[in-house]
Amino acid sequence: MARHDFDPATVMPDERQAAKERLFDPLLPGPWRGHIAGELLGASNTVLAYGNGTPGEGPRLHVHPYDEIFIIVQGHARFFVGDKVIDAEAGDVVLGPKGVPHRFENLGPGRLQTIDVHLSPRWLQADI
Repeated sequence: MARHDFDPATVMPDERQAAKERLFDPLLPGPWRGHIAGELLGASNTVLAYGNGTPGEGPRLHVHPYDEIFIIVQGHARFFVGDKVIDAEAGDVVLGPKGVPHRFENLGPGRLQTIDVHLSPRWLQADI
């Protein structure tokens, strides 16, 4: 399907160049595989890789001064976002709005793997 959502002639490139950073080594153990600050790439979003193989485990309750988008790559997760509980699985995307405390946990069975996009050039977080 061809898309034409805008006129390419109206978009002027800035001075940034293509860039590459390594997010994680898939062979390393542990849930936090890595993160790339958007400022390293000259971008406005920061990317994190998270995963664990233990049902019930996940990041502690925390909050950000910007939106966070979770992409579930593998497994099943339960998200607690403010007063909402959201079950998600591979292929789903969940929004954690700025200023709303949130956490998630692996529902199992097996590994949960997410890519978390922070809509900020730096990772800013307050654990609750």
